[in-house]
Amino acid sequence: MKIINEIFDWIGSIAVALVFAILINAFVFQPTKVAGPSMQPTLQDQDYIIISKLSHTLSKMPDYNDIVVIDSRVHRERSLKDDLMQPVATYLNAYKPITDADHSVWIKRVIGKPGDILEFKDGKVYRNGAAMTESYTKEPMLYSSDQKVVVPKNHVFVMGDNRNNSSDSRYIGPVPTDHVLGTMVYRF
Repeated sequence: MKIINEIFDWIGSIAVALVFAILINAFVFQPTKVAGPSMQPTLQDQDYIIISKLSHTLSKMPDYNDIVVIDSRVHRERSLKDDLMQPVATYLNAYKPITDADHSVWIKRVIGKPGDILEFKDGKVYRNGAAMTESYTKEPMLYSSDQKVVVPKNHVFVMGDNRNNSSDSRYIGPVPTDHVLGTMVYRF
C-alpha cells in the first residue's frame, strides 16, 4: 500500500510540474526554434531563441525593431485555447524535422505601429515619409511594387531582415497585436 501511495504522490508531483511548465510557456516565456532564412543575418536557420510572452499576456504594444513571434493566420480570431496549445505544439515541433514544423508561427521585426504610413519604393522602406536606416537587413530589397500602407489601430507591420526571402506583412497585411505571441529576449 505504501508503494501505491508513493506512486500516486510522484504522479501528482509530475502533473503539477507539467501544468506549471505549460502555464509558464503560455504566459511568461518560451523557447522557440528559428525555421528558415527570413531573419538573416540577425538570426540563422535552426537558431534557438527565448521569447518573453509578457507583452502578449499583458496586451502590450511591441516597440519598433523588436523581434517578435507572430501567428501569421491574421484573418482568424485567437482564443485562450490557442495560447495554451501553441506552446505545446512549438515545443514538440522543436524536435521534428523542419519540414514538419508549424508554418503559421513566424519570427519577424516590427517596423510599423498604429498610424504609421509605410511606403516601399526604390528598394527602401519609408516610415512617415522618412527613409528608414536598416543596418540589420541582409541586402537591399528587390521588392518591385511601389506600395503604401497605413498601419491600423491595434496592429503592427512586420518584416524579415532578409527582405528578398521573407513572407511577412507585405503579403499577409498588418498583424493584429493579439497575434504577436512574444518578443525575443535571448538567442542561443
